[in-house]
Amino acid sequence: MASTETDIAIIAGVIIAVAFILICLLVVTLHYMCRHKGIYHTNEAKGTEFAENADVALQNDPALQDACDSIKKEYFI
Repeated sequence: MASTETDIAIIAGVIIAVAFILICLLVVTLHYMCRHKGIYHTNEAKGTEFAENADVALQNDPALQDACDSIKKEYFI
């Protein structure tokens, strides 16, 4: 009789421990999701916000000067 009571106590303890771990993981996950909503990064060239139009902004960007051909223009919206 004492053996079955001990087995029930061990099983109950394991179930409670697993439930506690799952609740802790849920709390940590919710905290992470609420705090880290994401950061919006732009890769725009510095100083292009005051350009007259898109052509001038792209012509002044040193990273694109080698890659762009001034004859062929494409706009992606």
